[in-house]
Amino acid sequence: MSRIGNKAIAIPSGVTANVEGQTVKIKGPKGAMQVLLHDDVTAKMDKSTVKLEPRSESKRARSMWGTSRTLVANLIAGVTKGFEERLEITGVGYRAAVQGKSLNLQLGFSHDINFAIPEGITIATPKPTEIVVTGMDKQKVGHVAAEIRGFRPPEPYKGKGVKYVGEYIFRKEGKKK
Repeated sequence: MSRIGNKAIAIPSGVTANVEGQTVKIKGPKGAMQVLLHDDVTAKMDKSTVKLEPRSESKRARSMWGTSRTLVANLIAGVTKGFEERLEITGVGYRAAVQGKSLNLQLGFSHDINFAIPEGITIATPKPTEIVVTGMDKQKVGHVAAEIRGFRPPEPYKGKGVKYVGEYIFRKEGKKK
């Protein structure tokens, strides 16, 4: 029995949900999103809740049950609050700035990196060494943050690079004489 999949998903006020076959559509104050559920899971709509159940007792159906429930819960969270990922830049001369529809990164290379901001994602730079990625889609927000971090991941000797806020960087000792 899946502990996560067993919980019904409450639909807050101001949010409308619609189940059509394997597609769950959610509309809220920030926009509308939908997810196509796996064939091993069924979704049922009550007055103010969405309940998911496996079609069989196979291992795959039980695995997809919890995953599908989390995907629908993330849709509801996305159209109400949205998701945010914070990145921090460490290094002398390393900085970021938003210019129109692109993020300009100076990360110690001989050239600047111009990262095109995808549709549905908002990037802000409150400080030159801080990047805030926000959006409705949790997967897209995490993917964009990982792409930005991938341009210059933090190195273990001085800790220079782009890292998530709160991420621990394992530090190594340098060479000894």
